[in-house]
Amino acid sequence: MLEPTNLRAFNEGWDAYAWRWLGAHPVDTGTRFAVWAPDAAHVSLLGDFNDWDEAAHRMATVGDSGVWQVVVPNAAAGARYKYRIRSRATAQVVDKADPFGQAHEEAPKTASIVMPSTHTWGDGAWMAARRQRQPHREPMQVYEVHLGSWRAFDGGVSYRAIADPLATYARENGFTHVELLPVMEHPFYGSWGYQVTGFFAPTARYGTPDDLRFLIDTLHQAGIAVILDWVPAHFPADAHALGQFDGTHLFEHADPRRGWHPDWNTYIFNYERNEVRSFLLSSATYWLDQFHADGLRVDAVASMLYRDYSRAEGEWVPNADGGRENHAAVSLLQQINETVYRAFPGIAMIAEESTAWPGVSRPTSSGGLGFGMKWDMGWMHDTLRYLEREPVHRTFHHDEITFRAVYAFSENYVLALSHDEVVHGKGSLFDKVPGDEWQRAATLRLLFGLQAAQPGKSLLFMGMEFGQRREWSHERTLDWDLLEHPAHAGILAWVRDVNHVVQQIPALHERDGEPNGTRWLALDDRARSVLTWARFADDGSPVVAVCNFTPVARHAHRVGLPIAGDWVERLNSDDLRYGGSGLVFGELRTSAPIPAMGCADSVEILVPPLGVVLLQPVP
Repeated sequence: MLEPTNLRAFNEGWDAYAWRWLGAHPVDTGTRFAVWAPDAAHVSLLGDFNDWDEAAHRMATVGDSGVWQVVVPNAAAGARYKYRIRSRATAQVVDKADPFGQAHEEAPKTASIVMPSTHTWGDGAWMAARRQRQPHREPMQVYEVHLGSWRAFDGGVSYRAIADPLATYARENGFTHVELLPVMEHPFYGSWGYQVTGFFAPTARYGTPDDLRFLIDTLHQAGIAVILDWVPAHFPADAHALGQFDGTHLFEHADPRRGWHPDWNTYIFNYERNEVRSFLLSSATYWLDQFHADGLRVDAVASMLYRDYSRAEGEWVPNADGGRENHAAVSLLQQINETVYRAFPGIAMIAEESTAWPGVSRPTSSGGLGFGMKWDMGWMHDTLRYLEREPVHRTFHHDEITFRAVYAFSENYVLALSHDEVVHGKGSLFDKVPGDEWQRAATLRLLFGLQAAQPGKSLLFMGMEFGQRREWSHERTLDWDLLEHPAHAGILAWVRDVNHVVQQIPALHERDGEPNGTRWLALDDRARSVLTWARFADDGSPVVAVCNFTPVARHAHRVGLPIAGDWVERLNSDDLRYGGSGLVFGELRTSAPIPAMGCADSVEILVPPLGVVLLQPVP
């Protein structure tokens, strides 16, 4: 049985592994159930094993921890259960799923399920090597996936059915990581997983927890890292879930100005409560430990950081200093990042943070939040707004495509083109950009080349890599038949080659977050809408990228070369094999040095229309 000493860290807010104690766990005498409900007058365990009789298994408190427990001899794997809780304050009786439940029934059913893992991992070599990884200095081309709408399978979508096809597709097309939209249990499918009720349970829509382990194991054995979206910012108000769990505002803040999210009609966690901090800290370690996730992408960080997020004047409560910062949320995020980086070397914690909060990806020792990386939302918005303009107008909005140079190294950035950009009436990327079909395909190739060659890691949402034409819907799979058309097959071929080149050339990944790893050669060519910059590896070896944002070829365009000598075209988005017009060239011979763009040497090239060219010195 649990003793108060087992739960001291949980009550004090620093237990990173509370899932080892709370929830349903096999013990020598059966299955032990434990739940935190400090304001309960009494708690009964209901389940298949007692015909859902509340008198059969009354739970007992563990000291003054607020935790209730009971051991049931005949509660075997697969048994369904809930907690019936009578509030001390209101005498209200509620039936609740297990907050630490490691499996739940598929919605609309709501019971938790006893389900210890029997999976035997086969990714030992991957996990051993991961401890030595340095994600911010390594290639990261992320493929963002919503499991339910990626591809159809006989018998429906499942973790196991998708495992081999997804691993093969990601590997063949040069993606280093797969990021899964939240796979934690969620009642409303249309939330895409962002309204979580099971913070320790994979959704049953696609199979069992061990089936998800199988998927991640398969990806690892194929050399693909796995990032899981994780949502500590809020949770839905479903009756069986965390809200008013023991008749009080236990997990959420009691003041609706701090505990209710007006955008999503969800509860906001009370980050000041020690046990809630342990709950969220433990949820983070659970997915990294028990599912071998290689990182967490933390959703809606900005909504955690600001007390006035999406609130008008008078609808929020200032902090003790009179400011808008949520100090408790800040300290929790710092605690989580410190803990997981210490416990799981080689993983990546990535923040979706949409404001200019300083130091998101800086160490906590210097006052930062301690994330490894941050999504660059500004780059995404500026770039898409620029490319949605008619090319003739881009000269007047050149600052939209160059502004990132001002802040590119203030954080360790991920340049994300995510699911959020192709839903809610925004259309697909293919539909966003102007021109005929050739120009649209060329613009997408330009966009993906720009993304990969800039300092920062890259993320593409599924379907973008081949120019999905319809806006994404979680209710249908991607339009894979588009790959029968040369233009779309060409976009995928371009993404594939770009991804592989980023992995092969150290200059394109080793110094993403370092100012001296990039040299902006020409950002001010507004008249021709051309950008030129160089990237450098640790050993100083460079590459040069040139992007032309108009459908007019730029002949005899002089490009500065960071080092003298002969150079070669490494990639050209206008190559015929990508669906381009074939305006390509090979080796570039230089004669007497001609200075340009602040470089001692230069070369004249033809920059193709709506094209990106990557140049590299001849070995």
